[in-house]
Amino acid sequence: MQPQTSIYSIKAFKKNYVVSVQTILIVIGVAAILLRLMSAFYQGNRVTIMPGISDQVSYDSLARRVIEGYGFTFGENHWPMTWAGEPTAHWSFLYTLYLAGLYGMFGAHPLLPRLLQAIIVGGLQTYVTYRLAEKSFSKGVGIIAAGISAFYIYFIYYSGSLMTEPFYITAILCSLLIAMQIAENPGRASDIKFGIFLGIAFGITVLLRQVFLLFIPFLLFWIWIVRIRRRLGLPILSTFLSLGLVVVFILPFSFYNQSRFGRFVLLNTNSGFAFFWGNHPIYGTHFYGILPESLGTYQDLVPQQLRQLDEASLDQELLKRGLQFVFDDPKRYILLSMSRIPVFFEFWPSRGSGLISNISRVASFGLILPFVIYGLILSIKRSFLEKGNRFINLVTSPAGLLMLFALIYSTIHLLTWALVRYRLPVDAVLIPFAALGISDLYSRIGRKNPNV
Repeated sequence: MQPQTSIYSIKAFKKNYVVSVQTILIVIGVAAILLRLMSAFYQGNRVTIMPGISDQVSYDSLARRVIEGYGFTFGENHWPMTWAGEPTAHWSFLYTLYLAGLYGMFGAHPLLPRLLQAIIVGGLQTYVTYRLAEKSFSKGVGIIAAGISAFYIYFIYYSGSLMTEPFYITAILCSLLIAMQIAENPGRASDIKFGIFLGIAFGITVLLRQVFLLFIPFLLFWIWIVRIRRRLGLPILSTFLSLGLVVVFILPFSFYNQSRFGRFVLLNTNSGFAFFWGNHPIYGTHFYGILPESLGTYQDLVPQQLRQLDEASLDQELLKRGLQFVFDDPKRYILLSMSRIPVFFEFWPSRGSGLISNISRVASFGLILPFVIYGLILSIKRSFLEKGNRFINLVTSPAGLLMLFALIYSTIHLLTWALVRYRLPVDAVLIPFAALGISDLYSRIGRKNPNV
């Protein structure tokens, strides 16, 4: 009877531990939602230009035009160089439809989509961050990561904005988590289920910001490498399903763009503008996140003979010219790209930023950065201590996927256009490493001081 009692006690302990984790996660999730609701109420039922979230004015205006029957157009000349009444594909169709759907059903009250967004993102992003950290390290690290995500000022601030960032970051995290599931769970049924889930996550992410398309091949390659290394069978079915669903998500908007512009536009018309403006010779070898007034305006940089083109034609022409800047002076392009590093990873206060921006920057990324660096070093060290090929151990681990995303996504923006808000998805993916660093330091302090 004694062994049975002992086994029962262990099982009971494990059960209590699971319940304890769930309770903590619920508390953290509720706190995350409440903080984001506060941000939504602070930003209110009006849409104004605020630090870092000025794009919400465009999304609100575009959604109102959609429900008024004008389609994806603006009533006046609009950023970047879209003429009044002319079609635009510069902005996320999915997010615009999210706003237009709520406006159409309940009236054009911006507070409602703010609140709904805060609830969805507050709960889901916190939980998925926990799961990513748990799969990469442990439950304890996962709880710390969920807590960091819940109280991360940048995420709180942006969750109340009418912009793609909150849903986009959450969708990226979901994509990474599902990829880990596919890599670890072979079998036809599992590949079908998670392949569909991954395709849906890919589709949503890409419709929010098309730049994620550039990372999809790397993510799928990671899944294949893990499955091959562990001899779990090739993920052909899941890959086919996920890529097929991405096409299904994008294709309707490609046809829609073709009907409006009379030319092929895969999804959005913003890559050409970004690459042209981000690599223009006017910078020399020093990039500015926001073009200073002394250098004129972004519109001033567009050649006069191109300004009467429609948005799609202009975007494609600017991409060609942006690439030509690189071919004409590759050395300058390399130096300019390197100068984007401090702009992208800025965590210190600056005179050119307002109070909210400076506080958010220092108390978010600036606060976790030392722990992120420590956690990254610790994670790499642990992978190298395992038997076998050290590099492959690192690359094929869940933590390796998080590192891969941070590296590739950062590189994409360093080669094109860098802003702090473009870095936020990287922040979200690096949080598990900050949690690992905090957990390890706490355990070390505890061993030295048993009273801690």
